[in-house]
Amino acid sequence: MTVRFRLALTVFLTGLATAVGVIVAVALAFQRFDHEGTWQRGDTFLGRVVAQHPDLLEQQRADPEAFGAFLRSLLLFEPNSQLYLLATDGTVLASTGRMQLAPGYKVALPPVRLAAAAAGGADRSAAYVMGDDPEYMDADAVVAARVLQRALIRPSGEADGYLYLVCRKAGLPAPRAALLLGSLATPALASVLAVIVFMTALAAWIIVTVTRPLRVLSDEVAMAAREGFSMTGGVSAPRPAAGTPDEFGRLRGGFHALLTRLRLQWDELSRLDRFRRESVSNLSHDLRSPLTATVACLETLETRWQGDPARDEDRRLVEVALRNTRNAAGMVRSLGDLALLDEPEFRLKPMRLDLTEVLDDITLRFAERAAQQGVALDFRPEGGEPLAAEVDVELFERALANLLDNALKHTPAGGTISVTAAHEPGRVRVAVADTGAGIAAADLPHLFDRLYQARACVAPATSEEGKGLGLAIVKRIVELHRGHVAVSSTAGRGTTVTLHLPA
Repeated sequence: MTVRFRLALTVFLTGLATAVGVIVAVALAFQRFDHEGTWQRGDTFLGRVVAQHPDLLEQQRADPEAFGAFLRSLLLFEPNSQLYLLATDGTVLASTGRMQLAPGYKVALPPVRLAAAAAGGADRSAAYVMGDDPEYMDADAVVAARVLQRALIRPSGEADGYLYLVCRKAGLPAPRAALLLGSLATPALASVLAVIVFMTALAAWIIVTVTRPLRVLSDEVAMAAREGFSMTGGVSAPRPAAGTPDEFGRLRGGFHALLTRLRLQWDELSRLDRFRRESVSNLSHDLRSPLTATVACLETLETRWQGDPARDEDRRLVEVALRNTRNAAGMVRSLGDLALLDEPEFRLKPMRLDLTEVLDDITLRFAERAAQQGVALDFRPEGGEPLAAEVDVELFERALANLLDNALKHTPAGGTISVTAAHEPGRVRVAVADTGAGIAAADLPHLFDRLYQARACVAPATSEEGKGLGLAIVKRIVELHRGHVAVSSTAGRGTTVTLHLPA
């Protein structure tokens, strides 16, 4: 869900809630106005009746049946209104209702007294009074009341009864409901809809205005993520729009400033990395010839002094120099290979083949050396399925040769080295496991670091006399094949290096 959609949905729901609230408020106001008008007319009507007939209690006592007919003749206020003559305790003495009330039926007195106190506008503690409707047995009707007193020489001033008017049941009759609907359907509803349409249009304009810079900024962030930080790719960095000094403008300007800084730093790092690779490649190329010549000279001296007892001490020194020179030559060659593999323009030469034959051939190549060291070396394909994969054969053999070379260096006589391969969903797994000294836990996170040398010199895949280039070469080769390499080891129990390659 986008920001624009969420904002639009919020505005729509707010407008809808506002419209419903306005309609409900209009309906409640209309109902209150109607109740107030009804109560006012009912109270005025009772005032006229009491003024013209102050002896209602005596008439009822004299002839109850005739008094009921008299009350019905008085009730011309509204067809659905009812008049009741009440005793001081609320007992109904006479009524105009069609329903026969039970003997001794009483009306709740608090609303009656409140309506009587507010009669004539003397004490308007309420805009209208809701009280009991004996005919419907509930307290949900607009009522009016007047105090009745008997005609005495010395009146006590206290109520001797009440004339009680139930104006009508709560709820609008059909004509009034039609009037309310007409009021809402014409001017009120039209005004509400006009306000909603105006606010919606204004909100839409605000949403578009607010979210347009965010959308542009998000597109620029996506373009930067897609194209990277390189400034030499032929894509010019987008410029921030002018005339936007608000928060979004400052955010966009800050993003472009940060992006420009990152591009400059990335360009500088790329330049330094290119210089490093070129320097290592050139240095490796320049050192190979003198090292090769030095090895040839030392080998010549070793051959000449082979049978001369007087030269035994010199020959031992030559052997040490020859061994170190060969190691240096191997390191220089590995540094050159790494520099070549790191080149962005370097491309593999993949071939689709069955890895079983390649693994078997490499294992046979190291079998004689393993036998001389007293180490058992075997290759065990698992599952019996063809290990079909696309690999650069030369690089793959180099990676596996590095692993076997280091495994043999750190596996004592009587140990075993196992090469296993299996087909897994979407990939091929090749593992080299040995029973050598293993790797210390502190050295495991750094095994793939270039030129890292384990303190105990027991890293299984550190070729070139443990100078930390073997695993770096293996890792880079596997990464070029879109795979990954993992190492698991327990000190004193051996190490397993696993290559995962796409099938």
